[in-house]
Amino acid sequence: MSDLPKSPGFDLTGRRALVTGASSGIGLGCAVALAEAGAHVVCAARRPGPLQECTDAMAAAGLSAEAMVLDQTDLGALEAAFADPFDVVINSAGLARHSPATETTPDDFDAVMNINLRSAYFLSVCAARALIAAGRPGSVIHISSQMGHVGGVDRAVYCASKHALEGMVKSMAIEWGRAGIRINTICPTFIRTPLTKETFASPERLAWIMEKIRLPRVGEVEDIMGAAVFLASDASAMVTGTSMLIDGGWTAG
Repeated sequence: MSDLPKSPGFDLTGRRALVTGASSGIGLGCAVALAEAGAHVVCAARRPGPLQECTDAMAAAGLSAEAMVLDQTDLGALEAAFADPFDVVINSAGLARHSPATETTPDDFDAVMNINLRSAYFLSVCAARALIAAGRPGSVIHISSQMGHVGGVDRAVYCASKHALEGMVKSMAIEWGRAGIRINTICPTFIRTPLTKETFASPERLAWIMEKIRLPRVGEVEDIMGAAVFLASDASAMVTGTSMLIDGGWTAG
């Protein structure tokens, strides 16, 4: 046969990407994954020291990366960051303050919603506006959570922010699809990062996690990297308004 289908591939050569929360954990993993696929990656985070260490390490590994100090809750700074459009945007910034719902303070509620939902909303808007103005397609990806699909003890505020994020993404996908702008989420289970070190150190919490995860281990940053490249690339050209659950079977049960 001479008309075999051809895979669109995962190559990101020539594309410009922004990854927020890129100074550690999942954000850093996503930044490395996109750069390994050929993209030039702008790594954004609030802490300049760790951020520069990460981009220096990426450059030493032969990857194309630069640092951008950014507090994405500052909407003025966020707009300035999108003076030029990005072909790919991955939002990995997030916050969790866990407590029984009856003990949630207004300050904790506002802090979680400010970073997990409000900043995610306007980051998406800034990314789309820049792409639409330039007449270019693009891919926006949010690191959400399995907790955007289920509930969890002591996680009412966090779950609320992530469930809202999932609904936001569906609506934006409908609005921006005709412009060629795709928007999706990645929903990990508990991933081994510096931020989850305390959780994994608790025998009770670890037992609860391992009971829910159907595979025989917890998640690693590397488990997220392939999904990031897939959703950023032409391999997912028909994927928008949905979530990719990387949860080891947690939500299947």
